Amino acid sequence: MSARYFEDFAVGRGRLAPRAALDSDAPRIDLNGSWAFRFSPVLRAEPDGFQDPEFDDGSWDALPVPSHWQLRGHGRPVYVNIAYPIPLDPPFVPDENETGDYRRAFDLPESWDGVPAVLRFDGVDSCARVWLNGTELGVTYGSRLPTEFDVTEALRPGRNVLAVRVHQFSAGTYLEDQDTWRLSGIFRDVSLLARPADGIRDVFVHADYDSATGEGRLRVTADSAAPVRISVPALGVDGRPVGDEFRFADVRPWSAEDPHLYEAHLTTAGERVRVRFGFRSVAVGEDGVLRVNGRRIVLRGVNRHEFDPDHGRAVSPEDMRRDVELMKRHNVNAVRTAHYPPHPAFLDLCDELGLWVMLECDLETHGFEHADPERWQRNPSDDARWHDAYLDRIERTVERDKNHPSVILWSLGNEAGDGRNLRAMADWVRRRDPSRPIHYEADRLCEYTDVHGEMYRPPAAVARVGRGQLLPGETSYPARAGSGDPADDPRNRMPYVLTEFAHAMGNGPGGLADYLRLCDEYPRVQGGWVWEWMDQGLRTRDAQGREFFAYGGDFGEDLHDGTFICDGLVFPDRTPSPGLLEYAKVIAPVRIGPGPQPGTLTVENHYEMLDLSHLRFTWSLAREGVELTRGVLPTPQLAAGERGSLPFPEPDRHSGQDSDGELWLTVEAALAKPTDWAPEGHVVAWGQLPLHAPDRSLPNGRPVAPRTIDGHLVLGPGRFDPTTGALLGIGELPLQGPRLNLWRAPIDNDNGWSAREAAYWRARGLDRLRQRTVSVAPGPESLTVVVRSAAAAVGCGYLTTYHWTSDGAALRLAVHTEPVGHWPEREQDADSDAMVDAELPPEERRELLRRHTSRSLARIGLDWELPADCSLVEWFGAGPGEAYPDSRHAVRVGRFRSTVDQLQTPYVHPQENGNRADVRWAEISDGTARGVRVEGERHFHLAARRWTDRQLAAARHPTDLVPGPVVHLHTDHAVQGLGSASCGPGILPQYRLELGAADFTLVLTPLRRA
Repeated sequence: MSARYFEDFAVGRGRLAPRAALDSDAPRIDLNGSWAFRFSPVLRAEPDGFQDPEFDDGSWDALPVPSHWQLRGHGRPVYVNIAYPIPLDPPFVPDENETGDYRRAFDLPESWDGVPAVLRFDGVDSCARVWLNGTELGVTYGSRLPTEFDVTEALRPGRNVLAVRVHQFSAGTYLEDQDTWRLSGIFRDVSLLARPADGIRDVFVHADYDSATGEGRLRVTADSAAPVRISVPALGVDGRPVGDEFRFADVRPWSAEDPHLYEAHLTTAGERVRVRFGFRSVAVGEDGVLRVNGRRIVLRGVNRHEFDPDHGRAVSPEDMRRDVELMKRHNVNAVRTAHYPPHPAFLDLCDELGLWVMLECDLETHGFEHADPERWQRNPSDDARWHDAYLDRIERTVERDKNHPSVILWSLGNEAGDGRNLRAMADWVRRRDPSRPIHYEADRLCEYTDVHGEMYRPPAAVARVGRGQLLPGETSYPARAGSGDPADDPRNRMPYVLTEFAHAMGNGPGGLADYLRLCDEYPRVQGGWVWEWMDQGLRTRDAQGREFFAYGGDFGEDLHDGTFICDGLVFPDRTPSPGLLEYAKVIAPVRIGPGPQPGTLTVENHYEMLDLSHLRFTWSLAREGVELTRGVLPTPQLAAGERGSLPFPEPDRHSGQDSDGELWLTVEAALAKPTDWAPEGHVVAWGQLPLHAPDRSLPNGRPVAPRTIDGHLVLGPGRFDPTTGALLGIGELPLQGPRLNLWRAPIDNDNGWSAREAAYWRARGLDRLRQRTVSVAPGPESLTVVVRSAAAAVGCGYLTTYHWTSDGAALRLAVHTEPVGHWPEREQDADSDAMVDAELPPEERRELLRRHTSRSLARIGLDWELPADCSLVEWFGAGPGEAYPDSRHAVRVGRFRSTVDQLQTPYVHPQENGNRADVRWAEISDGTARGVRVEGERHFHLAARRWTDRQLAAARHPTDLVPGPVVHLHTDHAVQGLGSASCGPGILPQYRLELGAADFTLVLTPLRRA
């Protein structure tokens, strides 16, 4: 063997042929646990005798298996997205190649004497060389793929010693350039499996469902030297030979909504294997629609990396279940296993609890895209030397997981360009398993795939695909014009899925509802997978012992991609983010809204297989956010895909139409009984309808005149600085403000490559505005203050007129603000034309495009400073969580209470957060009625925090945010949306806050002590 055996285009040596992961009654020895471990920061190629059973490893460290050595004090984690962490010199790797040597002694029971056996590794990153009792077994690549070695001849009675050398980098590294932490070691299970001579080596279950007749067809093939018989007790099959086809007139099919599993037992004289399977069919119809069990499905999915903040990819079974349960509770119905096969136990959970799965091969070569003058110039995907390695990876993927009913699509890999090796993979899959369609997003023209997948296309571009308007040869990545007749392009007759969309980095994503609306409108647009499920922050402590979640650059790496690793719908500790709550509402399988007739509700069943009988509908009625009464509604008798109406609950008794205050009806659809993933009463969907909306014009009583008292201007309850016109206090409450604010601590999407919002704001100096009082003019019944706000070295700014009046009890502030000076337009997005639907009327299209490519602001609003003890907030408006113009479906109108600290959303990378929308009034106090009430003539936005926006923007981690001596209160007239520009489209035109004048009115009332 070559001294540099880890630099080989081949697929390793010594491994057995791949097979399914089987639940067998054959003896098994679990080799997980504490192993002796020796770490070297540089390459160790030739062994020094450590593989010898008698080698003395007493001075070695102990390392748990499964784990990553970088998370156990050896080396350091590295996060890169596209770039390789090694020089691009395939198949070679540098000598700075961390090496981990492992040793594990175990006793072989006497009952194993003479029994054939295999040693199984479920995951080793990235290359392993293996010995048992000094006998070399072989070498394996494919970090997230299983490997088995025949150890029958190497095993011995009593004490056995397993030795493994693992290299951080290998030739396989060039095929594993996934966007995640680069972590090494034996990170999945290791086990010794008895393989009886008359046992069952492999099983392939084919369980088809005929949606027209309800018939199930079952055929099972088994690889065994002995006769194999099958029993399926629930179907009356008892000891029949495998290979026969069984037909059942009426079976219960498997789906993500009703994951019904049957259990089969396959037996020989020496082994019994249990297989759970489901009857289901997957097909692409002549109309280009992907159907399961004859029903069109919409993939309301997430991309999932395996991750735990303490253990990396060594995820426990408990956390896998937590992931699936969280997904189900938030209406997620699909997972793309980005970008490799997960631990097999995760797929067992998907089978059991119900998720559609697109299983992805362990393949990505993204770092070759821009490495050379010609894109993808040295890409392994089109290099014949890598052919066997590509086939090996897809074979090991399909063979391991072929029996899972949850797997409905095979994905060849991710961002690996194009080429002959990918085509060979697709050909092999079609021969081996024609029952599932094939996906690969980088097959731009869909020449060897069955579904058309794209990433991060704006809704207008998706609509064009839905209308079947792609031209032959047309692509988006890279842009390539097409020509000819759309009827000649097969993509216009294929299912369309968004492989990745709505990048959930930091505060976001925005615009989710705009994508899901297209799935309703165009049958071939069938959803997709949000990037991604989880923020991959590693739990860390700073020098003061404070805990935070680390990202790229926090470990002193030379090359890293910073915060881009934190782009999930749940935080690293698996706490749902506001983005997940928004997604759950947008993709809810039941929609509740106003009915076609007054006094009725519309209910739409967006389940694909189920009726609504498993749900209980309840209602509640609230005035000004205070609940008046509640009750139960009859459950609508609606089959999947149907819509119907319900009458309002007892409208005569509870309408309250003649009462003061807003009246809102809230209807919830909750589980009528517990499921395996949620308790009874778990809310699946809800809707809210206004029943009474009175005029909320603010009172404007007899005005009082301003006076001068003790050197201050006094107007009603307010004290003003006579020089600057700033409000210094109201009633007994010290207060500073207002100060115009046009900026926010940039969210990750504001810095995105397709938006450049934050750069535009910085260039205009919006983060460093200075105020110049133009005039302070007391009048007979008012106080008028004019202020110019602009930044140093910048000619543009805003001119704001604050017009104060008072009836003696409250302060009324009318604001007019407008831009002054020259505001240059920002640079146009390369993709801006695709953001606007081509089917819009020409004038509307031109206006939206103009708005999308002009000048934006983060917010238009006022900032105030209150004493630090004013830490309690109550408001009537949207809540309880944060909301923004393009992410507001998860909030409902009500009355809510919070502390200032609880208003914050602890994004791993600090940024703008905590905005409460549609606020009618808010009270900020110290809990003893010392505070202020703010009311808006129109709805306004509210936020409060203990640090400034600039301090928020400067922080790398939440631990950098130190509470100051005041509470910073934001009352905003308008705020900009969120978008997905950290990787995807920018803010859609309708959610952008464009430069312009604004007029709004607030009333401030001091809270009185009881």
